[in-house]
Amino acid sequence: MDAEKRKRLEAAGFSVGDATDFLQLLPEEVAFVEMKLSLSRYLKELRLKNKLSQENLAKKINSSQSRVAKIEAADPSVSLDLVVRTILAIGATREDVARAIASEVDR
Repeated sequence: MDAEKRKRLEAAGFSVGDATDFLQLLPEEVAFVEMKLSLSRYLKELRLKNKLSQENLAKKINSSQSRVAKIEAADPSVSLDLVVRTILAIGATREDVARAIASEVDR
């Protein structure tokens, strides 16, 4: 949000912040969410790079297409363990996973 719009909203009595402020997340909770988002985004990029459909990936990990969609969307019902195991199943290395975790999440 640009500074001018922020000033107008605050002058009108609105409180301006981000999801972290609104949800009152602790720093470790923010880090966890950002890691999961980074890994989910990386999984989708890797799947597309390997020309796999969600259905083909689902068969590879003995799951369903809808579950793969949830993994890629960083759905809260998906464990971080499942995200990492799926990335490794596509052929990524531990180093690839580490780089994905360290990458910045687009805000």
